[in-house]
Amino acid sequence: MQAILQHVSIPRPPGSEALTRAFYGELLGLEELPVPSTIQQFDLIWFALGPATELHVFAEEPYHKQSTQHFCLVVDDLAGLRHKLVEAGVETWEPATIQGRPRFFCRDPFRNIIEFTTIEADYKLFEG
Repeated sequence: MQAILQHVSIPRPPGSEALTRAFYGELLGLEELPVPSTIQQFDLIWFALGPATELHVFAEEPYHKQSTQHFCLVVDDLAGLRHKLVEAGVETWEPATIQGRPRFFCRDPFRNIIEFTTIEADYKLFEG
C-alpha cells in the first residue's frame, strides 16, 4: 500500500477566524479553500498546501498542552520566510540540525508548532 498525506488538521480557539486568516492566509500566503457545504457547521477554515494537500483549522476550546507535535511545510525561500515571520513579531527557533534539510520552527497564534524546511539533499547521504 502507498499512502499520501491528504490533509493536516489543527485546532484554533472559537471566534479566531480573522486571526487564522491573517496568519495562514496573509502572512504565510496560503490559499483559502471553500469548506464543503455538508460540514460547514463544524466551524472549519481550509487552506491549500500545494496541489493535493490541505490544512484544516478547526474550532476547539483551548487546552494547555506541552507537546512537540507539529507539521512541516517545505518552502522555496526558507530565509525569506523566516525574516518575514520575525518582522511580523513571530518567534522562531532552530532545532537540532538534519543534514541536507535546513529548517526552523515557529508557533502559530494558537500555539500549534510549525516546522519549515527546504530539502537540499537526502539526509541518508550523510549517514555513516
